[in-house]
Amino acid sequence: MMKRFISGFILLACSFQAIAQSTNAPLNEDYYHWIDRYEIKSGKIVPGFFTTIKPYKRDLIIKYLDTLSASGVFTSRSDEYNRAYLRNDSWEWSKAETNESNKPFLKKLYQKKSDLIYVDIPEFDLHVNPVIYFGGGMDNRLDYPIMINTRGIEIRGMVDRKVGFYTFLTDNQSNLPSYVDEQMQLNPVVPHEGFWKDFKDHGVDFLHARGYIDFNISKHIYLQFGNDRTFIGNGLRSLVFSDYSPPTLFLRANVRVWKINYMYQLNRMVADTQSSSKSRYPEKFMVFHHASINIGKKFNLGLFESVVFSPKDSTNNNTFDPSYLNPVIFYRAIEQQYGSSDNALLGMDFKWNALKGISLYGQVMLDEFVLDEITAGNGWWANKFALQGGIKYIDAFGVSNLDLQAETNIVRPYTYSHTTQYGSYSNYRQSLAHPLGANFNELIGIIRYQPIPRLNLIAKTMYAKVGRDSQGENWGSDILKPSQTREQEYNNTIGQGQRNTILMLTMTASYMLKHNLFLDANQIIRQSQCDLPFYNNNTSITSVALRWNIPQRLYDF
Repeated sequence: MMKRFISGFILLACSFQAIAQSTNAPLNEDYYHWIDRYEIKSGKIVPGFFTTIKPYKRDLIIKYLDTLSASGVFTSRSDEYNRAYLRNDSWEWSKAETNESNKPFLKKLYQKKSDLIYVDIPEFDLHVNPVIYFGGGMDNRLDYPIMINTRGIEIRGMVDRKVGFYTFLTDNQSNLPSYVDEQMQLNPVVPHEGFWKDFKDHGVDFLHARGYIDFNISKHIYLQFGNDRTFIGNGLRSLVFSDYSPPTLFLRANVRVWKINYMYQLNRMVADTQSSSKSRYPEKFMVFHHASINIGKKFNLGLFESVVFSPKDSTNNNTFDPSYLNPVIFYRAIEQQYGSSDNALLGMDFKWNALKGISLYGQVMLDEFVLDEITAGNGWWANKFALQGGIKYIDAFGVSNLDLQAETNIVRPYTYSHTTQYGSYSNYRQSLAHPLGANFNELIGIIRYQPIPRLNLIAKTMYAKVGRDSQGENWGSDILKPSQTREQEYNNTIGQGQRNTILMLTMTASYMLKHNLFLDANQIIRQSQCDLPFYNNNTSITSVALRWNIPQRLYDF
């Protein structure tokens, strides 16, 4: 059913007279901050640009930058550098003259600053770039160095300016930080990645692949089909849909018209990897839709809903429910109507550019709740929800390119979990939302400073209180554990179980040597305190890295 639906959807889309379209700018925390800061600096929401839905399309980034240029937000040398960098990075839409190379390599390579090889003719557009990430350092709790060794290629382009394509492939070997390696002892997955194997004595080896095709079916509607990540929200974290888990197969339809943006997405995910057989990993699916509207010139309000389901559990008896393929229906009602046990989540998000340079944002996610149980205040286990609130302050205290951010995240015990892995809010045994799972409070502070155009200094502080499980217990932090193994029906509180306090400080200096070629120096101090010896440790990591056309590999948890 699903295969027929997707094939029919794509054929139907291709039957329309497509117009010029664009691929996405890959998700990258620093890159997306540079884009978002200028809207906040202007104090107004840019019409037609919705920052809650990520990734952004390249043509919209250029239109966004051109709109903001007219409002005079690019005031410092670093601002002008960022503007030129972003326009050069999507030069097929900006036609930026600043992207021309003065001295191409071997006369044929890097004729454009941003591309190793390019083709720019009316019927075909192509951009080919190498991907490199070489890094190493020391972890005070390891007697061997940590390292990352990544080599690969990135390709994007268009055919007839009607069909776009993108592919990214890397081969990776890594010795992970001690706290990441220890987490793998509990859950044997590499964060952000799928299949992996051992590398030498201490490392991991894995391939990373992303790719999709993209086409517009009208001026205001586009479709994408492929394998990639999604991020919903305006914060460092997302309690709705984050890019923490591996890329997944997806079909996305997006409508952007007037002051409204509506996205429908169907994802195929891996339900579990702990199978002793040689058969294919069991699958599950998620349908997600998000609608947002700009109210006035400063406020955006969004509503979302998602359902995690599977055609291979005992409830729906190996059938794929076609009701979830309806992109404009209330899934919770469908779930109840057919007596389904699928995991439905819903909620809202907002962004308010209250003043020039100041933006407030937040998310509310409801997994399950009963109003009477909430008002009773008795800590019923199924009152499952997550809350986020944050503020961004651009050019803080009048200092150019000094940006501050504060964020808090609260997630109740047992949120995102379900009766089986087929319904848990996870992919490849990794959270689809927050990396800490559930049953925690978190405070985050970020300082970003760009004192000169090529240098970015970033300091992050994360403080979290998480309720952990002793052997054989389930206090609600591990979303992979079946919810029926819970410890109690009532009196459940955030942080229950074995209290684990985590304080993490990350300091990074990143210097851009040439377009998308960065030299990073990084210092991490992580203190984890808990009565359980496994979670009681202090870690200090110092590392350096050279990366080209790839974002930093972060383990912020």
